[in-house]
Amino acid sequence: MASLLIKDIAYLATMDAERREFQHVSLLIEGPVIAGIGPAETLSATADRVMDGRDLIILPGLVNTHHHLYQNLTRALPAAQDAPLFGWLQTLYPLWGQLTAEAVYVSALVGLAELVLSGCTTTTDHLYIYPNDTNLDVTIQAAQEIGVRFHPCRGSMSLGEEEGGLPPDWVVEDEDDILADTARVIGRFHDPARYAMCRIAVGPCSPFSVTTELMRRSAELARARRVLLHTHLAETQDEEAFCRQMFGRTPLEYAADTGWLGEDVWYAHGVHFAGGDIATLAATRTGVAHCPGSNMRLGSGIAPIQEMVARGVRVGLAVDGSASNDAAHLLGEARLTMLLQRVAHGADALSARTALELATRGGASLLGRDDIGALAAGMAADLIGFRLDRLEYAGAWHDPLGALLFCHPTNVDLSVINGQVVVEGGELRTLELEPVLRRHQRISTEMAARAER
Repeated sequence: MASLLIKDIAYLATMDAERREFQHVSLLIEGPVIAGIGPAETLSATADRVMDGRDLIILPGLVNTHHHLYQNLTRALPAAQDAPLFGWLQTLYPLWGQLTAEAVYVSALVGLAELVLSGCTTTTDHLYIYPNDTNLDVTIQAAQEIGVRFHPCRGSMSLGEEEGGLPPDWVVEDEDDILADTARVIGRFHDPARYAMCRIAVGPCSPFSVTTELMRRSAELARARRVLLHTHLAETQDEEAFCRQMFGRTPLEYAADTGWLGEDVWYAHGVHFAGGDIATLAATRTGVAHCPGSNMRLGSGIAPIQEMVARGVRVGLAVDGSASNDAAHLLGEARLTMLLQRVAHGADALSARTALELATRGGASLLGRDDIGALAAGMAADLIGFRLDRLEYAGAWHDPLGALLFCHPTNVDLSVINGQVVVEGGELRTLELEPVLRRHQRISTEMAARAER
């Protein structure tokens, strides 16, 4: 079992239960687990590898709680640049209908690389469209190759335009097929053990793209197999109008009717939850993945994160898909979270430390994990480091942790995931990016050309 000692760390934020922060401390990793934090002389003098941490700030790896990795193939599409959610989706469905297994795999490599370099060590993915030979398995393969902790959702769409849904009929799936494949990937890939690198969630896409029957059956399957449930909810006012017209309910009332409340459920967005909704979320321990960049880009609104946090709702952060953001920088999303709440509620609405807690502890809670999101003995060895002697942090040593968000967000200099060094010196060590990016561009261009025929 290999060991790693990071010595004399300039600043370490544990995000543990006591929110302890240390200066000039060392951290020992043994295998995939943190063995101890303290003075170097009290830890191991015989570690297999010793790193110098004198110029580093170290904190837990960030947890991304909502994403669509495949969407980085359709970034900045001119026809969708200024569209709200429904128009944006209707513009992009024909392109996404050209996806193949190769496209999903390559886009996953690119998206995961971008996330890891931005500080993410655990991420979800919500793949809900399965044309041609597309499958969830290839995204898991990509995550294994890069070395990131992965919570993919077997998403789905079954309600086409002919039955009142938003997606074209030719991109939706048969519901029995959806549930059968969901059961298959859970059986093949889901690992409930502590320190697991892959866990599966059940993820019908949204109230406007799946039937009520599929929402109910998906919840039943997830609970029978003891996995989590994830869907989009309360993202836009258009969705609110759709739910009232189609079901005679608000989005959250509809979710409750279909069995989608509880500690095993987390929603993406929650922009338009109001007071009564927030009380329900808190009482039922239902979680929300906040996607500030995407919400701003699509003009969806500002989610009431300050109120959710104050009332005890479980909240995590997310980059969302790379065609509605069009970036995958999780540290940047933490900064946007802090700043947007200040736009809405004033300069003291949300602190940098609270935003970083949402990006670490908060995300871990949404994913049902007590082994990530904090640095302490016995926790998974998932951590990130930033050099404090770089230009962006000049003059900010007064509060190194606050500087990560008040100053311009940067990429990490160090990332350790499951005890393995994945980023060192700012370079991704597990993937040669250049040939993957060339392949990605070819696929993106070919998809757009096919969609135009």
